[in-house]
Amino acid sequence: MDDGVMQALSPVQVVALVGVLGVGAQWLAWRFRLPAIVLMLGIGLLVGPVMGLFLPDRDLGPIYKPLISVAVAIILFEGGLTLEYQRLRDAKGPVRRLVYLGAPLGWALSTLVLWLAVGLSWQSAAVFGGVMVVTGPTVIAPMLRQAKLRARPAQILQWEAIVNDPLGALIAVLVLEVVLVIETGLSAGDAVMLLGTGIGFALLAGLAAGKGLEIAFRRAWVPEYMKVPVLFVVVIAIFALTDTVLHESGLLAVTVMGMVLANANLSSYTELHRFKEHATILLVSGVFVLMAASLDFATLTQLTWRAALFVVLTVAVVRPLQVLLPLIGTKLPMKERVLIALTGPRGVVMVAISGLFGQQLVSVGIEDGAALAPLSFIIVLATVIIHGFTLAPLARRLELSGAENPGLLIVGGSPFAVALSQALDKAGVNSLIADTNRQHLTKARHAGIATFYGDILGEAAEHQVEFIAYPSVLTASDNDAYNTLVATDLGPEMGREAIWQLSRVKDNSRHALPAQLGGQRVVGKMTFEDVNQRLAEGWGLRSTRLTDEYDLETWESERPGAEPFVVVTKGGDLRFLGPDQPVAANSGDWITAFLPPELAAARDAAARALAEDAKDVAEEQRNKKESGT
Repeated sequence: MDDGVMQALSPVQVVALVGVLGVGAQWLAWRFRLPAIVLMLGIGLLVGPVMGLFLPDRDLGPIYKPLISVAVAIILFEGGLTLEYQRLRDAKGPVRRLVYLGAPLGWALSTLVLWLAVGLSWQSAAVFGGVMVVTGPTVIAPMLRQAKLRARPAQILQWEAIVNDPLGALIAVLVLEVVLVIETGLSAGDAVMLLGTGIGFALLAGLAAGKGLEIAFRRAWVPEYMKVPVLFVVVIAIFALTDTVLHESGLLAVTVMGMVLANANLSSYTELHRFKEHATILLVSGVFVLMAASLDFATLTQLTWRAALFVVLTVAVVRPLQVLLPLIGTKLPMKERVLIALTGPRGVVMVAISGLFGQQLVSVGIEDGAALAPLSFIIVLATVIIHGFTLAPLARRLELSGAENPGLLIVGGSPFAVALSQALDKAGVNSLIADTNRQHLTKARHAGIATFYGDILGEAAEHQVEFIAYPSVLTASDNDAYNTLVATDLGPEMGREAIWQLSRVKDNSRHALPAQLGGQRVVGKMTFEDVNQRLAEGWGLRSTRLTDEYDLETWESERPGAEPFVVVTKGGDLRFLGPDQPVAANSGDWITAFLPPELAAARDAAARALAEDAKDVAEEQRNKKESGT
């Protein structure tokens, strides 16, 4: 294609292309369980410097850099919304140390590596060192699920990433402000005055905007349907206002504004949080594709062996020291410290911030600021690949892997929940039963089933329940409204395809709950009363494994009247059967089904006979062994 053809892409077409490529890459990553970062980088490089189909500077012109600036501002505002002081106070000692001591130490060590080993100027090294503190919460979560870590190291890694995400950005913003002011050539006194005024104004503006919105939302001065639009307009307005006083101080202001709102305990916080998450996914996808498409291969070639040295020192020296030194003196076992020290993937937020800050450094004459974007791409790719392939084997080697079996969280303690847990245990499924009534959990505890006493949506559950170990949920309490609430609340986070719910009691009145709320319905439209009544009548829940010789047809012929309830595939996926859904099970899969009373009793009698025979054989072998000796 010649250059004239390239110019045919209008800004509207570019925005559409970036949206399709970014979100499409994220969908493909979810569909095939691949790192989204790798796909977005590959697509951006392909359509940009490789094919020349889309070059941001050329096709977007003067609006390119302002778009990136506004997108980064919203991303940092979202980061501020995740920093709740109460959660930080409640975090365990190791997390607090990794935040209060580890983050500054990581910035200092990264700065030294970038300055001495990579050869960046002190200005670029100091700014990029702040960004290096961010470990990427959107990247670490999928890795933890795949590696199936034990609860404590997984929670520490998650909390560190969540808290250090906005903290690293704040460090980088503050250092950038200092560098930009110094590079203006002002005297020391004037520089301090300008810096103090700009940062002070940004802090006050962010605080005032956050408090103002808190008051307006709490007193209902803004209608519910306008809260999200007002929020985003204020974010952009505060960013623009403070940016006119001191360049890039707007990023500090919007981060502070997000932190204020995060700790305001607003009733609409959940809705605001979810919407900003959706907006951030779009913005992060777009920014990442834009930054990848704008990469210059000439800049990449200039990095040479220093880029490889940078990756090695970051993974093998900086990250371990950043973790191990602050954790000295804690009661955390050394195995867990080592695992955390050798796990530190970076994410897309780092790339977005680095690209923008690098451009600002170049604009004031610091030429090596152009290296920040390619360096961020390299460290993100390297850490995602390294930790993606090594985390699970390392966890197994250190004996820190959780159960390899699939897990099911059952909300609601009842005889049905206990029977289902016991049946699924035979199929290799670990179950956790949660209930707000302690008495409902008595039978489960006596049966040796893991339980949680409390509201599964409460703050205590966030700290005590290992949600990573239970990727599937069945809401099965005696309260249809509560079941619906739990399924609706957990759906966006865990995926609605993994949330199931017992059918509600049929109610044709105007007081019935909306059908679009809740989780997927289980087979036969059975309610809480139905499943527990069946057990009271003698029905049983039993699990059977299919083989090449013992297929589904044979299973059905030997169990007349049986009603399949859930299938556990040999790959570990747990799938309840929806209404009117045919059974699909292959060799190696487990079928858990309701068996009629006569059949259940016969199966139990046969199982007891086999157990007695096995016991007799073992006793006979033991007697022979003793007599032989």
